Parts: sequence; C-alpha cells; structure tokens
Amino acid sequence: MSAAPIRVGVIGLGTVGQGVLRLLKDNAAEIARRVGRPLLVTHAAARDPAKPRDCDLSGVSVVTDPMTVAREADVDIVVELIGGISPARELIEAAVGRGKPVVTANKALLAEDGNRVFAAARRGGVSIAFEAAVAGGIPVIKAIREGLAGNRIERLAGIINGTCNYILTQMQEKGQSFADALRDAQRLGYAEADPTFDIEGLDAAHKLTILASIAFGMPLDAGSVTTEGITRVTPQDIQIAQVFGYRIKLLGIAKRGDAGVELRVHPTLVPETSLLAKVDGVLNSVLVRGNAVGEVGLYGRGAGGDATASAVIADLVDLARGLGADPSHAVPALAFQPDAVQPLPVLPMSAIASAFYLRLKVADEAGVLSKLTAILAAHEISVEAILQREPQGNEDAHVALITSVVRQERFDHALVEMLRLPFVREGAACLRVEKFD
Repeated sequence: MSAAPIRVGVIGLGTVGQGVLRLLKDNAAEIARRVGRPLLVTHAAARDPAKPRDCDLSGVSVVTDPMTVAREADVDIVVELIGGISPARELIEAAVGRGKPVVTANKALLAEDGNRVFAAARRGGVSIAFEAAVAGGIPVIKAIREGLAGNRIERLAGIINGTCNYILTQMQEKGQSFADALRDAQRLGYAEADPTFDIEGLDAAHKLTILASIAFGMPLDAGSVTTEGITRVTPQDIQIAQVFGYRIKLLGIAKRGDAGVELRVHPTLVPETSLLAKVDGVLNSVLVRGNAVGEVGLYGRGAGGDATASAVIADLVDLARGLGADPSHAVPALAFQPDAVQPLPVLPMSAIASAFYLRLKVADEAGVLSKLTAILAAHEISVEAILQREPQGNEDAHVALITSVVRQERFDHALVEMLRLPFVREGAACLRVEKFD
C-alpha cells in the first residue's frame, strides 16, 4: 500500500490514549486495508512527556502544550482525549477552525456544549466523531445514527455507567452495603477517588443526553435530564426486589410520545427476565426501540482503555475515509440534518407515568396493610404485588409493594398521605419500575 499515511495527533496519553497507540500499531495492517492508507500517530500532547507509558512513542513528537497539536502540528486528524469542558472545547474549536476533523471521547463537553462545537465544525467544513463518548466499545452511536436511520426511534434505555452497575452487582450477589461495594470499585479502579460524578448519575445523564439527541433529532441539553444516583439503594431493597422478580439497575431512559420527551436517569427495578437485568459488573447495555425493527439490544464493555480505544479508532477510520470529500455528504453529527434538529418539549417528572416500588418501615400493629392500600385506592392506584416482613427483635416491620403504572404526580400525593400515618416510620424507599413491554 503505497499511499502516504494519514497523520494523527493525539491530545492526552492516559489510559485511552495509550490504548489508541497500541491498537493502531497492533492492528496497523488491518486498519490500512479498511482505510486504503496507513494511520500513523505523528504528534501527541501530554503533561509529562518523559513519563513511562505502555505504548510505543518512537517517531511521535510529544509536546506539553496541547494547543500545538490542535492548531499548529502538521496532522490530518486530531484526537481529543483529555476530557472535561475546558480546555477541551477550545482545543477542538482550534482544530476544526483549521480544517482538521476531530475524534473525541468527551461526553461531558458534548452534552454540555456540543451544539457549539458542532456548529464550529460545520463552519470549518469538517466533522467531529464521538462514538467513544457513550458506552465505550459498544457501537451504539453508529447503530442509532446510521443502522436505524429508517426508523422513528420510540425509546431507548440503557445501563451506561459501569461503576454504578458494578456496585449494584456486588450488592446483589454478595450482599455488600453500598459503602463496601464502592470501596471495592475504587480499589479495582472502577471508581474514582471522588466517585460523585458516577454514583450520582451525572455521567449517565451526559451519555443519555447524547443518545436522546441522535435518537430524536433534538439539540443537546444536559440540563433537561432528571437525574438520581444510587446512593440510597440498600441491600434490603435489592433483596426485596429479587423476591418480587426484579433486579435494580441504574438506567438512562429516553422516551418520545405525543406530549413530549422523557429524559431521566435513576435506579430502576427491571424484570429479572429482561436483558438489562442480566448485565452485570462493569458491562454496559442499551436497548433501542424503532417503529420498524422493534427492540434492538447492544451489549459489551462500556469502559476501559482498549474498549474505548476501539471506538476511537473506528471513528478515525470513518474520518480517514472521508478526507477530502464534500463535507455536506457526511453523516450528520446528530443523525439529522442540522437545520432539522429541533427542540422538543421535555416532560417534567410529575407528568411521567411508571410503576413504583415502595418500602415503608411501620409499627407492628393491626390494620397497617388495609390503611395503606385504602390510601392507594383513593388515588386510583392499584397494587400489583405486596410483601410484609415481620419485625426481628426490636426492629420495625417492613411493608413493600409495587404499584400499577401511574403518573408521578398522583403517586406523590398518595405517598405524602401514607407518610403521615402514625405507624409509618422514617426511612421510606421509593424506586421506579420499568417493564419495557
């Protein structure tokens, strides 16, 4: 293959950046066969160029100023892997402003400021590719944007944060407390020293923002996602959910209906027979429903250096194939033509309907169940399953139930009444239930 290599500049030589260099070398012949030319990293930026790394940097000019790679280096494609909003945004804008297409894994930047950087890319006549921003090595972006382009996407739901999925799996399988499972995740490198971004659902909300945008053709708006983390999930709730035939997973859910769009991230009871219930550890999975194909499921490694590097290189291959082509013929970044991306009304949680799981601590006395169910009935809420656990020692009794599908607003009114009952103690737990029928 005699054609000149396509020169790549990599900003960030962390775990993913090193994985990109390794895979480009290990799979060089296969990649060149796909592109028609070799892909060669010629420039890179890192805070400490002398730091030992698990990749071959021979022939690579390593600098400390990332703007040098974005703006000045003689490269054909820039790969941004430093994360965060700034200076990543400025680096990408500098690159596309000089006609260099960009690959990024930066879900936070895209969710928070993606509309701006995509507009900058259009002005520069180049593309920004971002498969690695969601679900690591799972090609969910390409599946929705291209493979399902003939469908009206009705909904998607996914386990899109491996840290939370690992913690919930440990609590399920080993009976660990949340705190113990989190410590294990940190020890194994699945959770950061400050895990807030993961366990409070913010990472999943950023990913859901991107998925919803390409599924429904709406602008990116991370602030429109209602977000709840997993810190209040207890082993007791996990055990009771299992008795009811469910598993608890942190899900990102987007649904489109006549009234508007639902965008929410929260712990969710899912039937143990469903695909999502069987996804454990740090693995990810996304279910997408189109009006023509029905349900499509994707499953695999959602994080890790090599899995994410795989997605980065897939984007590099796509961009390399299109170098020199008319940019108006490229696949739109958000799946829909830019002038067809339109705001959609996002429903408040009070207007969203789902089934609910409720666990209450109650005094051990007669008439508890009848009074609770009477309140639910008064609000036209039926009970699909109920469990009463007798007290052990000096502990209170517990009542757990699963309701029919009901609007959040109606359920909240009933819950307020139940919590006022004199026999109900502090410490109620309330989670949503999704069956994906």
